[in-house]
Amino acid sequence: MNAMTNDMPLSTPLDIRRGVTDAADVAFPLRWGILGAGNISAQWVWALHACEGATLTAVAAREIDPAEEFARQYGVATAYGDYRAMVAADDVDIVYIGTINPLHKEHTLLAIEAGKHVLCEKPLTETLSDAQEMYAAAEEKDVMMQDGMWTRFFPAVEHARAAIEAGTIGEVMLTQSDFFDPIYTIQAAPLAFGASAVPRAVMALGNRVGGAIVDYGDDKYAVLTFPPRNSELPEVTELVGTEGRITLERPAHCPTRISIRIPPPNGVPSQYRTRNAPAPLHYFEYPLPGSVAMARSSPNQHGFLYQAEAVHRCLAAGLRQCPQYDKEESLHSMNVLTEINKAKQAAANR
Repeated sequence: MNAMTNDMPLSTPLDIRRGVTDAADVAFPLRWGILGAGNISAQWVWALHACEGATLTAVAAREIDPAEEFARQYGVATAYGDYRAMVAADDVDIVYIGTINPLHKEHTLLAIEAGKHVLCEKPLTETLSDAQEMYAAAEEKDVMMQDGMWTRFFPAVEHARAAIEAGTIGEVMLTQSDFFDPIYTIQAAPLAFGASAVPRAVMALGNRVGGAIVDYGDDKYAVLTFPPRNSELPEVTELVGTEGRITLERPAHCPTRISIRIPPPNGVPSQYRTRNAPAPLHYFEYPLPGSVAMARSSPNQHGFLYQAEAVHRCLAAGLRQCPQYDKEESLHSMNVLTEINKAKQAAANR
């Protein structure tokens, strides 16, 4: 059951490709409680409506009125004006944390203490130590605590990971990624180099706009830039290897397209050694799921469904994390985020 299945398409979800879940278990029944009645929670609920095994049983806000309006508008059975009451409800199996970032830890621990599985919206929290505490609490209660880094569940990213693991572009030496929310760029580093890779140094500058270089040793680097939110940002992720290059096309934090450039047999991966002839381009497109009806969404948020279905499959199999973005990768990213924030603060104080 644990052997990697190599005859599947490269875009196959990693849990299925590894043989640890059953594709049919998207129908595994889970009763969802939504903690937070803001816009991100609304988008998540639209995706859950398309997940075969999901039932929307509850939503909670700080006050009852917005919870009741959310429940009415998005088809949720019960509204609560108290977070603690919702997570204690017998008809809630798993809680989606959609509150503001500084409250993620508090609300995740609240749900875990009540014995509920948790999917927490990214960024998981604000520091590595907080994330470690959250994972420890989940392990003690034997519940899932899944980082909400939905990027990793898109078929294009599944394809990229499979191609890296297969050695399609050789050894990855560099990743370049840009986005105004740093956590989306940071997750490209463990995708490129593996969660067990240990950063030797992190250099960062800027405040609302800036960038960082993460040195992984052996001439391996993650170059991350954080452009203004209101700008025509490139929003691509490049994975550069010794034998080729993978591009997660715009919008790279939720991509539907992937480009892979590899030289022909006996060729070399550099147009500067081939009289300016670039490596042949292999292009793949993965349309968004048509089953998700979503109004006023940010780019490609229909793709929340990919993560929702993986959560159902993994819990059906008795897993407590999804392999697409497990505890090790999540903590790797939280460590890099913590070090970037420290470096930016140190630079600002000089």
